[in-house]
Order: sequence, then structure tokens, then C-alpha cells
Amino acid sequence: MTKQAVLLSIPGLRERDLAAMPRLSQLMSHGDRAVLMPSFPAVTWPVQANMLTGKLASEHGVVANGFYWRDEQKVEMWTAWNEKIQSPQIWDLLHERNPALTSAAWFPMLSKGSGADFICMPAPIHKPDGSEELWCYTRPQEFYGELLQDLGHFPLQHFWGPLANIKATAWIVDSAIACAKKFQPNFFYIYLPHLDYAAQSHGPDSDKAATAVAELDETIGKLVDGFGDAYEGDVLWLAASEYAITPVDHVAYPNRMLREAGLLATRFDEDGGELIDFENTPAWALVDHQMAHVFVKDCDAANVSKVVELFTGAEGIDEVLAGEDRNKYGLAHERSGDVVLVSAHNSWQAYYYWLDDANAPKFARTVDIHRKPGYDPVELHIDMATKSIPLDAALIKGSHGAPPSDADQRGVLLASRSGTVADSGIADVDVCDLVMRQFN
Repeated sequence: MTKQAVLLSIPGLRERDLAAMPRLSQLMSHGDRAVLMPSFPAVTWPVQANMLTGKLASEHGVVANGFYWRDEQKVEMWTAWNEKIQSPQIWDLLHERNPALTSAAWFPMLSKGSGADFICMPAPIHKPDGSEELWCYTRPQEFYGELLQDLGHFPLQHFWGPLANIKATAWIVDSAIACAKKFQPNFFYIYLPHLDYAAQSHGPDSDKAATAVAELDETIGKLVDGFGDAYEGDVLWLAASEYAITPVDHVAYPNRMLREAGLLATRFDEDGGELIDFENTPAWALVDHQMAHVFVKDCDAANVSKVVELFTGAEGIDEVLAGEDRNKYGLAHERSGDVVLVSAHNSWQAYYYWLDDANAPKFARTVDIHRKPGYDPVELHIDMATKSIPLDAALIKGSHGAPPSDADQRGVLLASRSGTVADSGIADVDVCDLVMRQFN
């Protein structure tokens, strides 16, 4: 039985990257390596929920990196708490097996309010004037005060957007070491996001992506050294790709297609920018990397058929799934769109719905992950002349989320101990059981 296990959740990690990662390779050199198959949609929230619960979205309910609450006509992007996961997670299952087994959730996206014993997650304080004050949600609550004194605030500006860099992941590592030294949790889940940035903005094979790989490896080395000081005895290390990022040379605009077909309605805000009229629009698409949920008002069957017809055979769209067809990928859940759009491997989907950039809302040109009705990787870029985010989705050179159809879309699972992984290939939903077996 393992006393301590650490799961590194690393988006964008590819098996080929290991050749340029001496610290991670050394750590795993006497252990196991397996192909890791991400489930669709291969995006952050669903994949993390898959790994933590051992179930697909049809059971745990995390269908994308955000939700559309039909009864409120409200989009919720990146703010949800742990209760949105409708299945027990590793920390809950460990407590059921042995209440003395403790867990740490370090930066998985839906960890606020989870059953983990120790938690750290960004939680900026939003002020009435629209400004933010840096802060983190921690358990125990007072632990962020200790981290603040020793490390300074979590550098949120480096976690996402045009200033994203290794500083955010380095702070995650430093704070995880502090947690390990003080609390020695038995199971430690650590999200290391650094490979996400350059691979999307410049391409997974770009020079900047290669630099990011080297930076992450150095930071992982510091983590391993710090945990060596924190724990007595052998620690089992696991590293799991959340997904692989592949090159893209095409972008689709589902909301613009819906609008041009007369199926999407907008309204003007007080600044003269266009917003989707969620209350009245016949349909709209919550896009998320290489997939989209199309929500049809009142689930109207005639309009569902129109949406399916509109996107079938459209450039950049490989599959159009409605009704029970969504079960192909475990997405037949009440939170899912009536129609699910699946991108071709070389394409991704942008949320833009305006037909004239002069009518774009103000938030379109800012880093605003909460008000945009969908994921916007263009936030990784900035127009230095205007100090704003450009409205040019063609800038994005890498994406993920589509079902893996070739080796480049598959990730890797590493274990530091031989015999940990029985098969040469596993799925993300197998990670939960893999961890639980170590504590049996």
C-alpha cells in the first residue's frame, strides 16, 4: 500500500516532450509509461473531472469549461464550485475507505468547496468598481495568509492572458511544497498549466513551446526536490497529460453561422456593443476549443433539425450530434447542448457572434474569461499599439478538445514505480481507479 502519491496534471504534455525534460524523465525512469487517451471533450474541466471521478460527463455533469443555465438564461464560465461535479472524487473515495487518508487539491479548476483536506485555488475578490484584489481560496482558510507572507500573492496575471508565463506555475509549485512540508497529505493533485500557453498561441512545435517545456521541467525538478524534504519514505509520482495540443490552421464561427441562418438573435448593450439575447434567441453555441454545445430555445425539435442541417458538412466540423447521438461520447446530459459540434483535428471554434467588429462588445477586446460566452484563446495575444486583445481568431496556432483520431492527439501517463500501470494504454477515466489501487 502506498503512503504518499502525487498526481501531476499537465495539459499539453506529449510523449515526445520527454526527450527535452531531463528532470521528469529521471523521476519516471524506473517506472511505467502508457498512452493516455483523453475523453471528448478533451478540455480542462471535463478531463479533470474524468480523472477525479472515473466517470464521463453523462454522470458527473461537467460538460465543458462552463455551463449554460437554461432556467436563468445565464452563462457561467470558469467560476463554478465543486458541487457542480455530480460524482464522488478521489478525496471522497479515500475518506470512505479510510478517514485518516488525507488529500490536497492544488489548483484543479473545480476544487473550491471540494472534500479535499487541503486546497489552494485562485479566488480574486471582485470590487464594486470592477477592479480585482488578488486572493486565493485555501483550506485551511488561514493558510493563504502564510503563503502570502512567504511567497507573495499568487500572480494571477501570469496564470492566463498575454502575460501568462512560468511564474504562475512556479508559485503553484512553491505553495505545494509549503503544503507538503506542513501537512504531508497522502494524496496530492497538482495542476501545472504552463504548457497550455505557447502551444495554443504559437503552435505546439514552435520555439516558444519548446522553451515552455524546458521551463516546466526545471520547475518540476524543484517540486521533486521540495517533496523529497517534506516526506519520509518513497513517494509514488504520477504524471498525466490532460490532453495533447495539435496544430490548427482553420477556425469555425458557429454563432455567426447561426446568425446568418436567422437562428441567433442579439441586442445592444449600453455601450453600443452587441450581446447574444439569451432570453429570445432560437439557438446559440457555447464554444470551447474544438467543440461547442448548441442550445436551442425550448429544445424546439424543428430548430434542432435546422441546426443539425446547418452544420452537417460545414468546413471545420467533423461531427454533428443531437439527442441520443451525444451518447457516443458520454455527453447525453441535461447540461449539454441540444446539438454538439465536434471540430476537425486542424480546426477550432471561436465564440464571435457579431458580423461587424465595430459592434463587438467591450469585453471582446479585454481579458475577460467570465463575461465571454465561450472560451477565447485570443486573450493570449495583445495588440501593443492599442493595449487590447485583437479580434483575429486566426492568430491561434494550436488547439485541443476533439476526440483523438491519431497519435498526436493522445497524451502520456507516467509512473515512477514499475508495475503501477498494467496496460500500455489507458483512458483518463481510468486514472481515478489507478490512484485508488495504490491505497488499497
